Amino acid sequence: MFNPSIRLSVQIWLRANLVLGVMGLLALIFGGAGEMTGFYFLFLLGAGIGSLPIAVVLAILLPFIKRQRSSITQKCFRLYAVIFFLLLAYGFAGALLESIERSWNSIKAIQFFQVWGIVSGLLLLAAAAALALSHSVILTYFGSSTILNQLNQQSNTIMEHPTDYSTQAAPVKTSNTILYKGIITGVLILLMMIPSLFISNLVQERKLRQQGIVEEVSSKWASSQTIAGFYLSVPYDLPGKDEKGVAITIRKELVILPEELKVSSQLIPEIRPRSIYKVLLYKSTNLFTGRFDLNHQATIDPLLIRWSAAKICLGLTDIKGIEERVVVNFMGRPIELSPGLPGKNISETGLSAPVDLLDAQTTKAQLNFNSALKLKGSEKLHFLPLAGNSEYSIKSSWTSPSFDGNYLPGVRIINDSGFQSSWSFNKANLPFGTMLPEVAFEGEKFSFGVTMLQPSDQYAKTERSVKYAILFIGLTFSLFFIIELMQKNPVHPVQYVLIGIALSIFYTLLLSMSEFILFDLAYLVAAAATVLLITLYAKGHFGSWKTGAIFGSVLSALYGFTFVLVRLEDTALLIGSIGLFMVLALVMYASRKINWYGATN
Repeated sequence: MFNPSIRLSVQIWLRANLVLGVMGLLALIFGGAGEMTGFYFLFLLGAGIGSLPIAVVLAILLPFIKRQRSSITQKCFRLYAVIFFLLLAYGFAGALLESIERSWNSIKAIQFFQVWGIVSGLLLLAAAAALALSHSVILTYFGSSTILNQLNQQSNTIMEHPTDYSTQAAPVKTSNTILYKGIITGVLILLMMIPSLFISNLVQERKLRQQGIVEEVSSKWASSQTIAGFYLSVPYDLPGKDEKGVAITIRKELVILPEELKVSSQLIPEIRPRSIYKVLLYKSTNLFTGRFDLNHQATIDPLLIRWSAAKICLGLTDIKGIEERVVVNFMGRPIELSPGLPGKNISETGLSAPVDLLDAQTTKAQLNFNSALKLKGSEKLHFLPLAGNSEYSIKSSWTSPSFDGNYLPGVRIINDSGFQSSWSFNKANLPFGTMLPEVAFEGEKFSFGVTMLQPSDQYAKTERSVKYAILFIGLTFSLFFIIELMQKNPVHPVQYVLIGIALSIFYTLLLSMSEFILFDLAYLVAAAATVLLITLYAKGHFGSWKTGAIFGSVLSALYGFTFVLVRLEDTALLIGSIGLFMVLALVMYASRKINWYGATN
């Protein structure tokens, strides 16, 4: 009914659009964009209409390519080259439209080429899949003219030079199986990366679930704590005028920090199991010793300061973590603190108690104080260095601390029995004094302390392992491809898919088992099971224990190499680059004698 050239071009066009539709559907389903369903159908319609010119160009050029006196392989490559350049032009047009829509300028040149590469890559992937699905039809289309030419040449030869058919050699036969099998294998490698995206989402889901449980338990226990104090808050009045010019009194806050402060903390870690997870909590005992010096004159008229309305304050992140009543020995008598702060310039939440400083200010006395604070929290304990000269020390039996914040400890000792750390500050290395009449204090710029880390974060390590999925799938498929060429025992695409699924299941095994046992042991068990499965499968297909042993050895080395990369941090890129270079060299060496064109006489 239709011309063969038109029929072939329409078939390639339909299959390419089908692949694009499947890719869009997968992105719609697993991208969590259910509200984009209507846009998906518009995308299909636009892709179909927009790619019609390619089908027209192919229908025009196919007869010219077919009539050329060349081999089937050369004709196929010319067809692929035409499609390649057409799709590059489409990618360029798409990037150009995107840049025009966003008001193109020279700064966005990199973005232009990025869009061009992404659009062209997606189109080329769809075209490669369509050509792989249509390869038998393409061979038939180009082969018919080749066979006709050969018959005509043989007929002319017979008419001009009679030949003894008993001694005539068979014509040369060129096989394109390797080329198309290579294309199919490459497409399968890309398709088998889709499960790795699901696994990455699963890792994130389990990680978020763990974080949710930690936050839930911490909310009932106490959150991370940041301690600010002790300090004095004294109100003072300034004369002013309102918007109408009427004289008013403006109430402000004078913050007085200790002249000397020493804080000693003892952390007692507690691990609370919840479901299959473990939540790290702590109890702490914090001893404060210091003194206030009222001899320093603030830049405020003393007559404006309301010394009798002063309060002694202690800032805390979560007062729910207070285990016992907080009492500070101040001015020779115990004072119990209650929730609430006179101002939120130093800390949002905390405790305070009224103190009368009128007599102390008159006599210019130095006010000593001490207190013991028993506080609960989760993971992190931080302090704010609110003093002229101060020393802080933290001790604990936890062996995996992380000293974070804006200041590292001057002394730290970490061993099997725990850790000890200390910080010291003085008036010369802090950008504020002990009298703060205009408080605009940003605590996050000065906080310091320790975070108690879990010994192993299985989710971070599993996530890093999944990033090497392309390495496992690509090298394993390449190994199967090379061995099937060397042994002339083809592997069906369905078998490649089964092998890819086995490689993907490794990550689900690793993720699930690492939630119950140590990550290293989970990695060993999951890798051993995967290597054994693929080794037995290779032996069953190729019928040789030697071939199965080759697969087992290569996969074992690959899993061992990846384990080293997962454990490394700073040198992972260097070691990984060297390892990949060595793997590429081995693959090139092993494939050096393969007859890639598959030509036989």
